Formats: sequence, C-alpha cells, structure tokens
Amino acid sequence: MLKSRPVTQPTPPSVPYRLAKVCAIATLCVAAAAHAAPEATAPVPSVPTAAPMSDPVTALLIERGLLPASSANVMNTMREKTSDLVMSAMNFLGVPYRRGGTSEQEGFDCSGFTRQVFEMSVGRVLPRRADEQAKAPDLFKVARTELKPGDLVFFNTMRRTFSHVGIYVGEGKFIHAPRPGGEVRIEDMGASYWAKRFTGARRAPEVAELEQRMQLGLQNLRSAVQGSPAN
Repeated sequence: MLKSRPVTQPTPPSVPYRLAKVCAIATLCVAAAAHAAPEATAPVPSVPTAAPMSDPVTALLIERGLLPASSANVMNTMREKTSDLVMSAMNFLGVPYRRGGTSEQEGFDCSGFTRQVFEMSVGRVLPRRADEQAKAPDLFKVARTELKPGDLVFFNTMRRTFSHVGIYVGEGKFIHAPRPGGEVRIEDMGASYWAKRFTGARRAPEVAELEQRMQLGLQNLRSAVQGSPAN
C-alpha cells in the first residue's frame, strides 16, 4: 500500500529588500504628485481604472461633452513625467554611499546620485559636483516655500554653501546619498540638522516647463468650466 504524503504549503517568495522599501514609501510618491498640483475644487468619482482622471475640472468638461475623453490623460501625462523623476530616485533606495560613486553598481555620492537620476529621467546631464550643480547657469533658483517634487535641494554640510545635494520628493522630504557608511534614503528637511543647513534649491528647465504647462492647462480648463452652461 502506498503511503500518502503530508500536504505542505508552498513558501511564499521573499520580497527584494529595495522593492520592499519602494512599496513602503508608495504613499509618499502619491503625496508628492498631489503636492505638485493645485488644490482640487471638486471630488473626483472613484473609478477602478489604471489611470484615474487627472483633475476634477477635466472630468467635468468631459462629462459635459466639452472635451474629448482623451483629454483626461493630458494632465496625468505631465504629472507623471515629474513623478517619473521622483520614482527614478526612489528606485535607488538602499544603494550604499561611495565617495566619487556615480552608479548603482559602485554606489553613489550625493552629486553622483542626483546626476544619475536626472540623466535617466529627463535626459539632463548635470555637472559632477554639488556646488557646480547649484551654480549651473540654466537651472532656476527656487524659494523653499515654492519647492516642487523634482527640485534639487542644497545644504551646507562641510562648511561650504553648496557642499551637499538631494532631490525634493514632496511633503517636506528629500532623497539623497548621505555620507560614508550610509545609503540612499529619504529624510525630513524640517529636522533641525537639515533645516539650519539648507542653502537653496534649483529647478531644471524640463521640470519648470512641465509645471508651467500644467498650471496653464488647469487655468484654461477652469476658465472653460466657468464659461460653460450649467446642467
């Protein structure tokens, strides 16, 4: 007689360390994307689709037949491009710091990290050093109160005005390669150490153009809504 074997449950696969980290901060990415857009004026109905309506104004215009349905993706596309830069940075969470490092394989220093992210996400090749990035003539100065996800943020950590750089991700947080022995991580700019060492921010033309187009698009859509007949 054949003996029956005990039934064993399969062991679930383990989640890679860095992927787990990215999942853990997924809510921060959503908050960052929302931070880049003006405050919504009306609730958006919950629709179980992969790409939700980009803006309640757009949804209203489509509902009234004033815009084609394809317009729902216009604002999302622009937001996603900025979010892509932030997500590119998030993908390197946990990569170890290495002085002079410029790649995931060898590790990053602070400016090597920002340089890699910008080249991968928007095709911009930043200067190699943090102070050179801060002084790049085609980057725009940004006030701390006007920060948007994707902006470069600079700090004085070595008694030099622009000795450290990271990328703003929204909600007062930034991502950076901190120091020898550390790894790429997210930190709060409001923490006392960083707050007193903040020395400025810069925005790349590609990010600035996306922001301007998004704001103009929202203004035009709202104007169209105000001028449209009520149901």
